[in-house]
Amino acid sequence: MVTLQIEGDHQKVQSPPNTQQNLNSLSHLKSELRIFAEKIKKKLSSIMAFQGKKLINNPNDVVTEFIEGLVETYPGLQHLDGFPEVKVVIRADVSGATYDKVAVISGGGSGHEPAHAGFVGEGMLTASICGDVFASPPVDSILAGIRAVTGPMGCLLIVTNYTGDRLNFGLAAEQARSEGYKIETVIIGDDCALPPPRGIAGRRGLAGTILVNKVAGAAAAAGLSLADVASEAKRASEVVGTMGVALSVCTLPGQITSDRLGPGKMELGLGIHGEPGAAVADLQPVDVVVSHALKQILSAETNYVPITRGSRVVLMINGLGATPVMELMIAAGETVPKLQLEFGLAVERVYTGSFMTSLDMAGFSISIMKADQTLLQRLDATTKAPHWPVGSAGNRPPAKIPFPLPPSRSTKSEESLSRPLQLNEQGSILEVAIEAAANAVIGMRDSLNDWDSKVGDGDCGSTMYRGATAILDDMKKYYPLNDAAETVNEIGSSVRRAMGGTSGVLYNIFCKAAYAWLKANTDSTVTAMEWAEALEAAIAAVSKYGGASAGYRTLLDALIPALTVLKERLTAGDYSSTAFVLSSEAALAGAESTKDMQAQFQKT
Repeated sequence: MVTLQIEGDHQKVQSPPNTQQNLNSLSHLKSELRIFAEKIKKKLSSIMAFQGKKLINNPNDVVTEFIEGLVETYPGLQHLDGFPEVKVVIRADVSGATYDKVAVISGGGSGHEPAHAGFVGEGMLTASICGDVFASPPVDSILAGIRAVTGPMGCLLIVTNYTGDRLNFGLAAEQARSEGYKIETVIIGDDCALPPPRGIAGRRGLAGTILVNKVAGAAAAAGLSLADVASEAKRASEVVGTMGVALSVCTLPGQITSDRLGPGKMELGLGIHGEPGAAVADLQPVDVVVSHALKQILSAETNYVPITRGSRVVLMINGLGATPVMELMIAAGETVPKLQLEFGLAVERVYTGSFMTSLDMAGFSISIMKADQTLLQRLDATTKAPHWPVGSAGNRPPAKIPFPLPPSRSTKSEESLSRPLQLNEQGSILEVAIEAAANAVIGMRDSLNDWDSKVGDGDCGSTMYRGATAILDDMKKYYPLNDAAETVNEIGSSVRRAMGGTSGVLYNIFCKAAYAWLKANTDSTVTAMEWAEALEAAIAAVSKYGGASAGYRTLLDALIPALTVLKERLTAGDYSSTAFVLSSEAALAGAESTKDMQAQFQKT
C-alpha cells in the first residue's frame, strides 16, 4: 500500500525580510501537497475497497432476521426462543422428550447459507446451531439445541474442522453427557487445497459436510443406533475431498468490499471465510480450473481420499454465493466426463447448486465422495430438508447420450419436399415471386440497418439479409414449388434457421399459420382469394402471439391495410394481378403511417 506522509508545520520563527517570500512559497507548496495527498488517499480507497451493497437492515441482526424468514417460508421448521443469544433452527415435529430416533445436529458460523439451517428436515438434520456471521455458535446455543431435540436414542454432532467449532461443540458435548445425554461427535475436514503436513488445525470442513449430513440423517431416519449412525457419518467423512476456486472474496454485512484478488485473478483453495488459499493465478477457462481441482483432490501423492480408477463416486458442484446457476452447470458438464474418461471413475450421482456458500463470494468448489451401495441409498433416501436438491436420486447411465430429435409429423415424404424436376404454372409463379421478394430485401440491407440504428441496435437489415439469402439458397434445392402450402412451410423453416431472434420467430409464425390454413382449405391450385384468406390467418397468428395490433407501430401496420385492400379488390372482381399491386401500395402507405406513431413495443 502506498502511503504519503506530509509532516505538519514546525513552530514559526522570525525570519529575515529577505526570506519571507520563500517561506510563503514553501507554505503554499505544503498546502498543495496536502490536497494532493488527500486525493491520492481517496483514489486508493476507491480502488481498494468500497462499501458493500446489501439488502439488509442492521448488520448486527442479519442472522436472526434470516432465521425468521426461513421459518416463515418453511412450515416444517421453527426456531428456539432466546434471540439474539440463542439462534437454533429445529424440526417443528420433533420434541426431545418423545423423539425415538437419533438426533443429528450440525451448525457453525452463519454466512454459508443454506448451510446448515436449510438442511434441517426429516431425513437430514434435526437441528442447526447458528453462530454470528463467520463465528462459531456459543456453547449455550449448542446445548439448547441438544436439549430441544435429543431423546433416548442420543445425538450425533457433525462439526466442521475449525478451532472455534471444535472447542464450542466439544464443550457442549461434554456438558450434555454430564446431564445424561448420549452424545457422539464426528469432525469433518474435507479440504484438499493445502499439501501435507497440515499442522494442528488440519483440513478445513467444506461443502463435503453437506453430503455427510445427508448420510447421517438418512441413517438416523432408518432407525439405526447412535453408534451406527456415527459410524456411517465417520466413514463418509473419510472418503470425501473438496477443492474450491474463488474469483472474489466475500463482503461481510456492514463491511467494505475488498478487491484483494484484483482484476483477472482467481484464488485456488480460498477458505469459505475468506482465508487465503493455496495460490493466486490468472483467471483460466473453467475446464482448466476443473482439471486442476480434480488433480488436487485425487492426487495419489497426498492421498486425501481413497479413490482409485474403477471407484464409484458422487460429485457435488457447490456455488460459493455469487456464481450463476449457468456457470455451475458448465462446471458440472466439464467435471463429469473428466472423472469418467481421465480418472476412470463411475459417476453415480451429481449434485449441482449452492449448498455451503461464503456470503457473496464468486466461485465454486468441487467435492468428490467415494460411494458404495449403502452410501447411495442414504443419499437417495427421502428428506424434507428444504434445500436438499430434488431430482438427483437414482442411477445414472454411464454416458448421457443426446435424445434423438423427434421426426416431423408432416405426411409428405422427403422426396416430395425436394425441388420438382419440372415446375407447373403455379410453381413457376411462386419461384418468380419468391425470388423477386428475396432480392428486394437483399438490396435493402444497408438502408434497413441505417434506419434500425436510429431506433434499435442497427442489425435489422443484416438479419433480413440472412433470411432472404437462406430462402434463395434453399429454394434451389428443397422447396416443393408445385405445392404452395408446403413451399410456404419451407420458407418459414428457412427463416427460422437463418434469422433467429424475435424477427425469425415472428416470420416463422406467419408462415406456419398461412401453411396450416392452406393445408386445410386448398387443393393443388391456390386461388387469389385463398391466398388472401391465408394471409389473414397469418396476420391473426402474429397478432395473437406477438401481442400487437393495428396502431402499435409494427409490421402489422403494413400487413393489415394490405389484407383489407386485397380482399376488397378481389371481392369487387378485379384481376388478381391488379388486386395484388393495389395491396402492395396499401402496405407501403401503412408503413409510411408508422412515422407518426408512438412505438408500443421494444422491437419496432
